[in-house]
Amino acid sequence: MSQEEHQPDVVVRRADRPGDLGWVVMAHGEVYDEQFGWNAAFEALVAKIVADYGTAHDPAREAAWIADVDGERAGCVFLVAGDEPGVAKLRILLVTPKARGLGLGSRLVEECLAFARAASYRQVTLWTNDVLVSARKIYQGFGFTLADQAPHHSFGHDLVGQNWTLDLHATRAEH
Repeated sequence: MSQEEHQPDVVVRRADRPGDLGWVVMAHGEVYDEQFGWNAAFEALVAKIVADYGTAHDPAREAAWIADVDGERAGCVFLVAGDEPGVAKLRILLVTPKARGLGLGSRLVEECLAFARAASYRQVTLWTNDVLVSARKIYQGFGFTLADQAPHHSFGHDLVGQNWTLDLHATRAEH
């Protein structure tokens, strides 16, 4: 069977297997270094997010997902409680370069937002950087709007950080 004929087996599941959390950290470190030249400070930020989730998340209010393609991890996203009641944060969305084009990013965000609605969040926020064009297109497709942006120097580069917001009661994205 040729590459074009192969229909990959795609599964989006909870990130609850041994190795899932470590994979999230490793994949972010490797992919962002390869694509953008970001240094280990980014991997450390992801490690902190993952460690906080792994040691103290509330399963009724917070969740993480892994996308598997043909039995191998290929993407992830986390939803964690925000700083104020009723607000959740979408964190560390990633799809590996090899698995891009399969709609995994949208499927992961869709799972995240469905969980947020079921957990009665009124709003989901996220922080990203303007160089992450594909992720931004996914967020916009679900109705996220840019709240603000500011330049910063992080991960060895000058970047523009962006805060995006989605009011869950005002939108019902169809994907």
